Amino acid sequence: MAPSDTTVDPVDLRTQVVAASIRLFSEYGYESTTVDQIAADAGVSRRTLFRQFRSKEDMIFADHEALIAQVAERLGADEFALDESVDGPDPWTDVCDAAEIVFTHFLATRDLAVRRLRVVTRVPALRDRELVTTYRYQRVFEEFLRRRLPDESPERIVAFAAAVTSVHNYLLRSMIRGDADATVSTLRTELRRIRLALGADDGGDDGAGTAITVVTHPIDAGADQIARAVAEEIRAQRSRRT
Repeated sequence: MAPSDTTVDPVDLRTQVVAASIRLFSEYGYESTTVDQIAADAGVSRRTLFRQFRSKEDMIFADHEALIAQVAERLGADEFALDESVDGPDPWTDVCDAAEIVFTHFLATRDLAVRRLRVVTRVPALRDRELVTTYRYQRVFEEFLRRRLPDESPERIVAFAAAVTSVHNYLLRSMIRGDADATVSTLRTELRRIRLALGADDGGDDGAGTAITVVTHPIDAGADQIARAVAEEIRAQRSRRT
């Protein structure tokens, strides 16, 4: 017997429904699987399922909905706890940290992500929904940056949010496919490079206009060494301005 509507925790419900829908879609196919089958497999009532989800597409991507809400909440909370110190978090870094939340979640639930990818690649409607979901993360990043950096150019904001989303998704797919190099550490490195490339490291140009940063380094220095040297010089320049 399915539990009553009042005994199902929303978080547990999403987890159960995602797992059940992926399992059934894999076994019977997306079109052939019914909502009643998903409800029974997830151990919830049909009424509960329809109260929470509008379609089968909603069910297989239910954890994404929760993550988008978590990311938006995290970024919203950061707006009420601003740290204006030179070494404090800045909006560009906040976006990178939010992307890491998503990556870490799917790293911890990789088996489920692997099985979902197999289903999604076979169903055009689900591939389309996945693209829409990806853009929703990017839109949350853009809206946050616009609120925190009202004087920043829209082109730079869009470029940054798109770059973060693209790199995150590339590494996420690589991780799901078993690439041992697709790690949280790799994600952090690549997102730092994006910040440096767009002049958004540690708060960007801080409203002071365009600047040229010059550093010296050994001729055989690697990219990470150079990136660290640039970041350290930018922080030093800001410290001298304060």
